[in-house]
Amino acid sequence: MLSRLERAQEKWGGSHSVIDAWLAERQELLLQYYKLAGFSPYDKKDHALPDQMKIQAFCQILMDYLSAGHFEIYDNLVEACEEKGPDSAKLAQALYPRIAGTTDVALDFNDKYAENSQEQVLQDFDKDLSHLGEVLESRFELEDELIDNLYANHSD
Repeated sequence: MLSRLERAQEKWGGSHSVIDAWLAERQELLLQYYKLAGFSPYDKKDHALPDQMKIQAFCQILMDYLSAGHFEIYDNLVEACEEKGPDSAKLAQALYPRIAGTTDVALDFNDKYAENSQEQVLQDFDKDLSHLGEVLESRFELEDELIDNLYANHSD
């Protein structure tokens, strides 16, 4: 996921300040994700889960990233793609629901772990974190396709 981020930053870095800030947030999200994932696999005897403060910090960054996408970036990208023509508009309209679908998994993770430190719930942490990582990777691919459609294929 970090190599995908590096490629995105190289390709679109400097093209728009909002995209730069969003990719910087993605980088922070990934760094925090990898820190949490470093505590896996969960084994009560030999490994400890990250403390609740670290989980909460990750969940906050996750929510910030999701919010930036949905409330600051996607609408602008979709609108810009629609202005570029019917093919761009069709792609944006196809990608947006798929991106939005990944949000549910992230929100479920946040709801389950942001404020819950009960041992019973935390037993699923590694499995849920791994699933979240897969979903985020898919989301980043879709987001990058949307950005690429706008900046690479339809530059003014």
